[in-house]
Amino acid sequence: MTLFPAGQKMTAAAPTNSKPQGQDCPPDPDPSRKGHIGWIVAGSLVAGVLAALLLAAAPFIPATESSVTGAVLLGLALGWAMLVALSVMFTDQPQKWAAAPALFMGLGGFLLVTFGSPLDEVLVWVWPPALLVLAVWIIVQANRQLRSRSGRFLLYPVIAMLVLASLGGGYETVRGAADTAASPPQGQLIDVGGHRLYLSCTGSGSPTVVLEPGAGLMSSDLSWVAPAVARDTRVCVYDRAGRGWSDPANTQQDSGQIATNLHTLLQRANETGPFVLAGHSFGGLYALTFAAMYPEEVAGLVLVDSTAPASGPESAQPTRPDSDETVSRISALVAGAARLGIGRLVGVTPGHLRSTVDEYLQAGSSGQRAAALRDFSDQPLVVLTAGSGSAPGWAASQEVLATLSTNSLHRVINGATHASLITEQEDAAVTAQGILDVVSSVRTSTPLIP
Repeated sequence: MTLFPAGQKMTAAAPTNSKPQGQDCPPDPDPSRKGHIGWIVAGSLVAGVLAALLLAAAPFIPATESSVTGAVLLGLALGWAMLVALSVMFTDQPQKWAAAPALFMGLGGFLLVTFGSPLDEVLVWVWPPALLVLAVWIIVQANRQLRSRSGRFLLYPVIAMLVLASLGGGYETVRGAADTAASPPQGQLIDVGGHRLYLSCTGSGSPTVVLEPGAGLMSSDLSWVAPAVARDTRVCVYDRAGRGWSDPANTQQDSGQIATNLHTLLQRANETGPFVLAGHSFGGLYALTFAAMYPEEVAGLVLVDSTAPASGPESAQPTRPDSDETVSRISALVAGAARLGIGRLVGVTPGHLRSTVDEYLQAGSSGQRAAALRDFSDQPLVVLTAGSGSAPGWAASQEVLATLSTNSLHRVINGATHASLITEQEDAAVTAQGILDVVSSVRTSTPLIP
C-alpha cells in the first residue's frame, strides 16, 4: 500500500500522451477537399452537354446522322471524364467509376465519327443492352462512392435518361427490323438512286393523275381521294423518302430533289405522261416544282389549299451553303434522337420523323424552287381553297396561284378546313371532283367549266 504524507490529498493522475515523443503524426485531411463535389457533378454534366452541342455543330464533323451522333457522344464522354478528374483533384470523394461511361461513350462516338453508317447498323443492336447494364452499374457505384446527397440527386435524372434511352433504342431497333422485313400490301418499291420509293397506281385511263400529299403525310392519307379519282382514270400515289413504305434518303429533300425523285420513280415504273399533278399543302410546292422542271410531262395541275411559293426577285436564287449545312445538322440530330424511339410516341418511324422535320426546314428552299413556275400558259389549273381556318393573307395567295394559267378555276370550299379537304369524305369528294375536272379538260382539249 502506498502512503501519502499527512495533509496531502490523492489527486487523479494526469493523462499521459500515448504517442511516442518525437514521432510524426499524420496530417489532418485538407478541409478544402471535403466539399464542392455537388458543384463538380453539376459542372461536369453541364460541360458534357455543352461539349456535345459544340461538337455536333463543329465544321470538321460531317453533317451526317452517324457523325453528328458520334460527336454528341464524344461531348458527353468529356463530361464524365471531367467528373473523374475534378473529383480526384479537388475532393475527398474521387468518383473513378465515371471513367466507365466516359470510355463507353467516347469509344462509341469515335467509332461513329470514324466509320460512319456501316458501323451504326451494328451498334444499334449492341448499344441498347450495353447502355442498360452501364446505367445499373452507375447507380450502384454512385450510391457507394458519392456521399453528397445533392450530387446523387443530380445524377439520378441522368441515369433515368440512360435507362429510357436504352429501352427506347432497343424497342426502335426491333420494330425497325420488323417494319423492314414487312412488304407493302399493294404497290411496289422502286429504286430511284440510293433508296427505294413506294408507288401504288390503280384505275385505268389517261391522263394519269399523280397525287402529292402534304407536309408530314403519306400515300395512305389520301385514301378518300385516290379511289374516287381511280373510278374515272389512272391515279398514282407514292410515299416520299423516309415515310410510309419508302426508304430514307441520304440527300436533302427540298422540292427540287423531290421532283427529281418523282420523275425517276414514274420513269422506272413505266408510267407514261403527260400527267395531271395534284398537290395538297406542301405537296402543291412539289407539283409546281415538277411542272417547272419537266414542263413537257405535265398536262394539268390541281393545287389543294397549297402552300404558296416564294415571291420576289430572290426566289430563284439557291440557298446559301452554310444554311444547307445547318439544316443538315439539325436533321441529323433529329434522326439520332428518333433512334431512341421518340418517333413512336407520336406514331411515326424515325425516318418519317426526320423527313417531316427536314421538310419544314427545307421550306424556304422548296418555296424558291416552286416559284420558278411563273407561267402555266393555257393548261388547265384548278385551285381549291379551304373556306375555314385560314391564316390572314392565305386567300390572297390562293388568288395569285390561280393567275398562273389563263385556263384556271379558283374554288373556295365553304366549311372545309385545310385538313378536311383530304381527310373528310365529303370534302375529299370535292377535291376529287376538282381533279377530274382537270382530267376532263385535258382529254377534250377544252377550257375548264366554272
